[in-house]
Amino acid sequence: MFRFVCLILLLGYAYSCGHPYFPPLVSRVVGGEDARPHSWPWQISLQYTRNGAWHHTCGGSLIATNWVMTAAHCISKSNTYRVVLGKQNLRQEEPGSVVAAVEKIIVHEKWNSLFIINDIALIKLAEHVVPSETIRLACLPPAGELLPQSFPCYVTGWGRLSTGGPLPDILQQGLMPIVDHATCTQADWWGSTVKTTMVCAGGNGIIAGCNGDSGGPLNCESGNTWEVHGITSFVSSLGCNTPKKPTVFTRVSAFIDWIHKQMAEN
Repeated sequence: MFRFVCLILLLGYAYSCGHPYFPPLVSRVVGGEDARPHSWPWQISLQYTRNGAWHHTCGGSLIATNWVMTAAHCISKSNTYRVVLGKQNLRQEEPGSVVAAVEKIIVHEKWNSLFIINDIALIKLAEHVVPSETIRLACLPPAGELLPQSFPCYVTGWGRLSTGGPLPDILQQGLMPIVDHATCTQADWWGSTVKTTMVCAGGNGIIAGCNGDSGGPLNCESGNTWEVHGITSFVSSLGCNTPKKPTVFTRVSAFIDWIHKQMAEN
């Protein structure tokens, strides 16, 4: 067991966080597109079982070899979950993909479903995952970091392609520039609904997170390293692509201390 843990640690150093083996083919085009296979290798599919079958419900990010970060609203006590890693096409068998059982789920103790506050949860996997070319760890931003207006980030997930639209089989990516807090909280935008522990992105009426993207990452490049700055949280009740209603994410940099504390104590 000790040798196995050492191997995991060595592999973790070899496959450093935020550096895909297959770099994403990012562009400044407007609208979502198929992601390059395995170019977001920390992206996971959170799945629940019903009537003997497994179904995708949310995204998430692998932040340690046995920890996944997702949204609190993705979690229901009545469901049994598993985590699928290293996937591009959810309907096809793919070499290098891993199905992981769940040992424990920790929902933020101050999660409020009415106001969608503290929308973050951690999932502890039953076993460590071995990093590979198709599975790598996400980097987290420094505590408290805020990105400037229009900073280019990318949302990824298997969520609906439009409001009420179809669910894709292939992982999607979309350019979603940051909308700073001062803009996002204007009266004709989100107003007081958006708190300082949240971050907005998009809002151009064309590309947005949608049902099924929840819990997944908002990926932003810092230097040569990708960091997960947001956890997809909510969109407007008017639709996923409503102008001046950018997708709202849990701001990861506001929860760094909480994340580290939960991982250390559990």
